[in-house]
Amino acid sequence: MKISIGGYSFNNLYLEGKMDVFGYLETVKYRYRMDAVDLWNGFFIDRSSKPIMKLADEGYIRKIREALDEKELRLINFAIDGAHLWDPDEDMRRLLYENALLHLKASVLLGAETVRIDTGGSYKNEEKMSEEQFEYTVKRYQQFSSFAADHGFLIGPENHMGASLNPNEMKRLAEAVDHPSFGFLVHLGRWKADQAEGDRLVAPWAYHTHFDEETVDGEGALSTIHLLKDAGYKGYYGVEYNAPGNQYVETELLIAKVKKLLADAETTSSEEEK
Repeated sequence: MKISIGGYSFNNLYLEGKMDVFGYLETVKYRYRMDAVDLWNGFFIDRSSKPIMKLADEGYIRKIREALDEKELRLINFAIDGAHLWDPDEDMRRLLYENALLHLKASVLLGAETVRIDTGGSYKNEEKMSEEQFEYTVKRYQQFSSFAADHGFLIGPENHMGASLNPNEMKRLAEAVDHPSFGFLVHLGRWKADQAEGDRLVAPWAYHTHFDEETVDGEGALSTIHLLKDAGYKGYYGVEYNAPGNQYVETELLIAKVKKLLADAETTSSEEEK
């Protein structure tokens, strides 16, 4: 089954000094026996430099790539914080843009197949973009999508912050960017309004997904998988849950639940086709 583990799932272990990015790769490969990873730059950035969060030097990035190759792991998604597009302050926008360019270079070095760079805005509140923000965001995603196409990956935001929490805004953004290398990392259950409608609106552009514990246990989880498949989704189903304790066990439990959902989805699809 095409399942991956978001690096943020082990953030608490990282904060406790019990895991680094290489430990994460070992964990995915040998504890969970998976063939793909879902990297998060939080494991190799300077978190004290928020909101920009400076990236590790190129030599360190190359060591990560060597570890990926050694373990024959695909980098199915690279989730980038501290390089979002929009900030109302022009100088901050410039710094974020420069950081995004550094991360795009790192994405190529790492061999990422999809890349998440957020729109910007509040992590708590759904927003509607001003015309200035919309035009700027479209321009930058068009630029980044062109770069992504040249280097063989897909790029776009996650429904993570600000305008990206509004599925209508994301549909409007995708139609304006209008590039085959642009899409969405859909974190299921994160819309501020109707979850099923939000998923339906963005499903045609979904390139990756994240499940958390609430999503998997929710009533609409199975129908969401059917919706994505009907829209042509062929990507991985990522689990991302930074449990407050027992991260290894909680992650294993979440993976088992997603496996069951995917198996149930296959069974119900087969029954419908008969």
